[in-house]
Amino acid sequence: MLLIKRMAALGAAGLAAGAAGAFAATTGSLPLGPSTNTQQATFQAYYDAHKDAYLVTDVSSKAQASALHVNYSKELAGVKGAPAQYFIEGRAVPGQLSVFGSQPGEPDYNPLWEEFFVTWKAGAKPVLLTSDNQIKALVNKGKLTLRDAHVVLNAPIVKVGK
Repeated sequence: MLLIKRMAALGAAGLAAGAAGAFAATTGSLPLGPSTNTQQATFQAYYDAHKDAYLVTDVSSKAQASALHVNYSKELAGVKGAPAQYFIEGRAVPGQLSVFGSQPGEPDYNPLWEEFFVTWKAGAKPVLLTSDNQIKALVNKGKLTLRDAHVVLNAPIVKVGK
């Protein structure tokens, strides 16, 4: 009888270990809690001539947080060194999206973005802006102006395009 009880205990321990192993395999041993599916808007932006999809979760501007219906985080404003996300203001070609300065897989990627506003200078003919290097080159040629918005956006890229 003792042998049967011991085997049952070992079997239960083995099942628990197996369940823990399955849990570890799916969450990397991080106890995240139960998962649910929710709907959240995703947006598109260019990076190196392809489109990436991203979420917006938090921003350091109260006005933007209210307009976007996302979390306001005053602390994000203190983040320094985040890659740029360029937003085109004023004249632009049809289909213009914002432009990321990095993406997952790049050494400087993180989900925080320093917002910059890009404006075409008078006399410059707008073209489709699809990369940060293109924007920097056009700024150096005197065709675009950049304005630091002094806003940090928490917007993780959730799908990298091709």
